[in-house]
Amino acid sequence: MRKMSRLLLPLVLVVAYAPAQKQRSPRSPVPSAYDRPAEPAGPSWPAQLLQELTTIRDAGLSDDYAYRQVAHLTENIGPRPVGSPQAQAAIEYVAGEMQKLGLDVRLEPVQARRWIRGAESAELVEYPGQAPGTTQKIVLTALGGNHPTPPQGITADVIVVNGFAELDRLGRQNVAGKIVLFNVAFDQQKAAGGLAGEAYDEAVAYRSRGARRAAELGAMASLIRSVGGADFRLPHTGGSWAADIPAGAVSSEDADLIAHLSAQGKVRMHVILTSQTRDDVTTYNVVADLRGSEHPEQIIIVSGHLDSWDLGTGAIDDAAGVAVAMETAQLIRQLRLHPKRTLRVIAWIDEENLGRGHADYAKAHASEMGNHVAALESDFGASHPLGFRAKISSEARAQLQPVSNVLQVFGANLIELSSASPEADIEPLARQGVPAFGLMQDGRTYFNYHHTAADTLDKIVPRELQENATAMAVMGYALAAMPQPLPR
Repeated sequence: MRKMSRLLLPLVLVVAYAPAQKQRSPRSPVPSAYDRPAEPAGPSWPAQLLQELTTIRDAGLSDDYAYRQVAHLTENIGPRPVGSPQAQAAIEYVAGEMQKLGLDVRLEPVQARRWIRGAESAELVEYPGQAPGTTQKIVLTALGGNHPTPPQGITADVIVVNGFAELDRLGRQNVAGKIVLFNVAFDQQKAAGGLAGEAYDEAVAYRSRGARRAAELGAMASLIRSVGGADFRLPHTGGSWAADIPAGAVSSEDADLIAHLSAQGKVRMHVILTSQTRDDVTTYNVVADLRGSEHPEQIIIVSGHLDSWDLGTGAIDDAAGVAVAMETAQLIRQLRLHPKRTLRVIAWIDEENLGRGHADYAKAHASEMGNHVAALESDFGASHPLGFRAKISSEARAQLQPVSNVLQVFGANLIELSSASPEADIEPLARQGVPAFGLMQDGRTYFNYHHTAADTLDKIVPRELQENATAMAVMGYALAAMPQPLPR
């Protein structure tokens, strides 16, 4: 999933703090660090609320609830494509866990589309220097929404382009009837420098629009170089705009191979990418309310998305996000706290497909949109949290200084202002002016595994997941219990 820029833009900090790459708060502070008094900056909050936030922080940093949820969703249930039996099992599991905590749980229907991956293979059948009687295997995977090849596949010449401009220069006369390979690399140096989201946005445009642009010029199929941060001969899947030609992603190594051979002469490829699409599948967002004690009509959302791609088990994208949202409710219940406002845990569905989960939620709750006080989402993995990206006003940021003080102990104290929604599923709320927050994690290695078969439980560091859950819980409870709601 990434629909927009993520991490890290130049940071607007709540407190003086060096860039994460140069200076980081210690991961495991000595116990006395937890007892350090908060710095007397920002607005004055009730002493009891500050103590409750500190208690949540300390409890969260020693709790394994979120990890146990991720482990069950990934190891016991597995990959969760929209409309699949695994997705339904995950919906029922999260709903059941929230009911155990005493939350008011309901399943809100979402009309979605189910895309089912079929056979996928490719080989070069003609190329310069080819030994007689041989072919070369190409590692690839279909993109979501892919228009299938016939069962026997297709065979065509390959042309390699380095961008849309080069494709346009070739024109229909050179593109029609051929397989187009967009050989645009993910910028690994940007990612290593903390700009993984920006690197992703530059490359993912070809995954989203490549097939449609190639089809407009008569191409037989469209392939892209995988949008990923590491070269493990591991293709990355993801959504592609609808086009009437097959669309797939080849590994970075195989993209290099094809480009090398194409520079020497004619390359011809045989491709099989079959799939099925079923429209009008009914699935569900899990919506669970911990009712507020004073203003139950005012709503704070904490959330992640439950669906995943089918290649891996969806650990960092995004079982981790669902789990940290669940732990917000668990910690508040465990500590017997009573927020003034309603805390709403949402496990979104269909984020990876068409986004109908958040779209249908916005429609169903349009009449109460004014009662949504804030919305939080985690959907950028489970590495060490640096703080939050937030579509809020400067005045609202200043009001949250006490939260930053509490989170500074483990370095999750930054609040970066954003002009756009920080996450995809809360975008409809952000567009309506609801203060929106996205957990801002260290994303330097996120796209090494994102949308691949390597998105599995072992990529999650339990301590860092605790930090994420703690940051979500502290901010979520603060928004639900602070004296006045944030201004819009």
